[in-house]
Amino acid sequence: MFDTAPRLSHGAVAVRGIRMRDARALEAELVGNRSWLEPWEATLPGSRPSGRFDTRSSIRSLLDGERDGSGLAFAIEVDGRFAGQLNVASITGGALASSTIGYWVAERFAGRGATTTAVALVADHLLGAGGLHRVEVCIRPENVASLRVVEKLGFRYEGCRRRYIHIDGDWRDHLCFALVREELAEPLLSRWLGGRVQPFDRSVYPVDVGGDPRGRAGA
Repeated sequence: MFDTAPRLSHGAVAVRGIRMRDARALEAELVGNRSWLEPWEATLPGSRPSGRFDTRSSIRSLLDGERDGSGLAFAIEVDGRFAGQLNVASITGGALASSTIGYWVAERFAGRGATTTAVALVADHLLGAGGLHRVEVCIRPENVASLRVVEKLGFRYEGCRRRYIHIDGDWRDHLCFALVREELAEPLLSRWLGGRVQPFDRSVYPVDVGGDPRGRAGA
């Protein structure tokens, strides 16, 4: 369905396919943003964080996913500088035609709309030229800034997945959001920038959000 991650941009923000040459920049951001990112990173049950990162192996695995058609791996850039990652996983064609998006940016790029722009660019591509019907994002209730990304873009809340993914040492609940192609009368990026997204009502959530003050890994 997809070959490689395309380069997409708006203003100072761009997304493009991650490459092996990004390994050093990626490691620098992962190490330099430990307290910022660690609460939201997937962990293996029974394991302890080592503080070490094999970024070349990680990128190689992501590129393998591109080759077999199950994923797309993007680097997020702000003003030409490596700022974070956006990964598209579980790409499925046929009768499902769906995918899942995950993302992060370094702390110094937060609050500038970079993540929101990147998610909008990629979601528009997936639901447009990519030919998918559905895009999903799952977020911990404590991760307020990442929730703001999907709320600002008008993703529809679908429900809470209890103890869904092992993150930061335990099984964590995630709130699930999605969009399908028929819900977009115009591109997601245009709708957001034009102020045509309906205000989000957080009363639909079954839990209070923002329980962890470190919840700032999106923007």
